[in-house]
Amino acid sequence: MAREDLLIHCSAQETRVAVLVNGVLQDLHIERRSQRGLVGNVYKGKVVRVLPGMQSAFVDISLERTAFLHVHDIFTARQDDGSFKPIEYILHDGDSVMVQVSKDPIGTKGARLTTTISLAGHKLVYLPKERHIGVSQRIEDEPERERLKHLITSLMPESEKGGYIVRTCAEGATADDFQTDMKYLALLWAKIAAKAGVSSAPTLLYQDLYLEERSLRDMVNEDTDRVLVDAWDENIESLKGFASQFVPAAAGKLQKYSGEIPLFERFGIEAEIESALARRVELKSGGYLIFDQNEAMSTIDVNTGGFVGKRDFGDTVFKTNLEAARVIARQIRLRNLGGIIIIDFIDMEKESHRAAVLAELQKAVQSDRVHTTISNFTELGLIEMTRKRTRDSLSHILCETCPLCGGRGEIKTAKTVCYEILREVIREWRQYPEAHEFCINASQSVIDLFLEDESQALDLTQEFIQCPVVLEVEPCYGPEQYDITFQ
Repeated sequence: MAREDLLIHCSAQETRVAVLVNGVLQDLHIERRSQRGLVGNVYKGKVVRVLPGMQSAFVDISLERTAFLHVHDIFTARQDDGSFKPIEYILHDGDSVMVQVSKDPIGTKGARLTTTISLAGHKLVYLPKERHIGVSQRIEDEPERERLKHLITSLMPESEKGGYIVRTCAEGATADDFQTDMKYLALLWAKIAAKAGVSSAPTLLYQDLYLEERSLRDMVNEDTDRVLVDAWDENIESLKGFASQFVPAAAGKLQKYSGEIPLFERFGIEAEIESALARRVELKSGGYLIFDQNEAMSTIDVNTGGFVGKRDFGDTVFKTNLEAARVIARQIRLRNLGGIIIIDFIDMEKESHRAAVLAELQKAVQSDRVHTTISNFTELGLIEMTRKRTRDSLSHILCETCPLCGGRGEIKTAKTVCYEILREVIREWRQYPEAHEFCINASQSVIDLFLEDESQALDLTQEFIQCPVVLEVEPCYGPEQYDITFQ
């Protein structure tokens, strides 16, 4: 039986949450106070512009960029035959609309919105505008699914206009468990609706819980052995109060961590974070993975590395790919990669080997809380998968684009920059033939190359333009930066 530990580290600046399964890190979340995620927030927004050609609308919800609402995300747009009413018949410029953020702003894209409001409790998700009873797909036992549906239906008053989705942690729940959630969610929705009635757009109606509270609500289950919290006493007392009121199952598992070594260091999480930011990940077999992430997609390349096997090459490849499938699923969760992901496993000749690797990957992603879809091997031997993107990846939270390479991952060589400078000198000379001296300001490595290996090229250039070229080191310049001035 899997043993889960939930680790929570709180500081004044950020909260970090880690999920360990049998001592191995399986999930990681980081939230900074100054950059809180917006997913789950409910707003009264103002329609800025309706785009019939895109069947979308831009909505002002008081963010830096207007948010995006597609017709498929408008609850009232769906018709009985499954088609969607044109958005221009539903929304108009200047309209007020209650919306919820379904995706955080990522890169240059604004937040993604939906009008299907959902409010999460511990065991239930409340849908105040949709009379629907659903059960998490992770609850696979059909008799239990039917029991839960019948129980929720019997507890709902006839006047109830909304519906519920039963969460995975509600398996085996009783009527009392559900009634606690129902009362809390009904009160929460009443407050939101009341505020919406007296507020003008755009305005925030409801902000989702902080990460430490969401982790208790969403991540604690029957397999959770303990919840270790490294925080100030007042934070811990606040969490205990929240758990006692809304997540009783978590209240008895909360423990204050008081070790001398910081919590995340004690359990090796800091090292795992560094590994999850690296481009290369080593496999125990001797193989390795290469992760490349960009705006369009993420790619993962599997290599045998130093693993040579004991029998034949086909067996070596198969074992490497099997291990890689398990590591890839875990790294995708830790890095929070979203969107399109392409995996280039090492080519396998046997169809049985490809089927086994695909099955291993599908099994490994089952524990992922984020919806993931995996395709079969393509003709080129690649696996395509998609993972719902709701928040920034780990690297986007913790890192920024390199100011030297601009995100390329590589920089021009000093020799390349030298030749580029010499071409630019000649271009400037042709444009300003009256110049009688040129001055090159560049980094130390470029100037050193001009004085050594490329001194002859510099001499030839001076001879061609018939005027001297002065070299000056600019200590603050990067490898590709330079200036050319003339007198």
